[in-house]
Amino acid sequence: MALYTPAYKPNGKEIAVITTDKGVIRVQLHGEDAPIHVGNFVELAQKGFYDGLKFHRYVADFVIQGGCPNTRNMSQEDVARGGYGPDGKPGTGGPGYSIKQEYTTNPHNVHKDGTLAMARSSMPDSAGSQFYFCLGDQPFLDRGYTVFGDTIEGLDVIWQLRAGDLIESVVIENANE
Repeated sequence: MALYTPAYKPNGKEIAVITTDKGVIRVQLHGEDAPIHVGNFVELAQKGFYDGLKFHRYVADFVIQGGCPNTRNMSQEDVARGGYGPDGKPGTGGPGYSIKQEYTTNPHNVHKDGTLAMARSSMPDSAGSQFYFCLGDQPFLDRGYTVFGDTIEGLDVIWQLRAGDLIESVVIENANE
């Protein structure tokens, strides 16, 4: 599969406002450090890709993960139970393309409490739409997953999230139009 290069070029001021059924999270995106990941996330958010998805993976003191389109047509309860939905198993879907990893080029690729990073399969260049928030510091992830933002508000909300919780919307403030 060919790697996707986003048309959106980050300006370094983008803030993702992620509204969940548990509250609002504000994330400063790091376009200078991970321009492909930020550009991709901004494009997906602006298309409404994340609106209505559910967080599908929760591991206590590790991560809360979302962004899989397979959760769109599932109930929150079914996602929480980890079952299959009409579009497939949660955690296996994406936008139909992959992006190049940036963890080897990002000078600030540090997984700390509230960090926003992109999930991927075992292949380095396989990230697409699935993202996660770190629940506590996770330094062993630094060498294998791209960090592209830090939570500036709503860390308490992140810690309340569980599998099945709803992503109501993702809006990008200060984006180039």
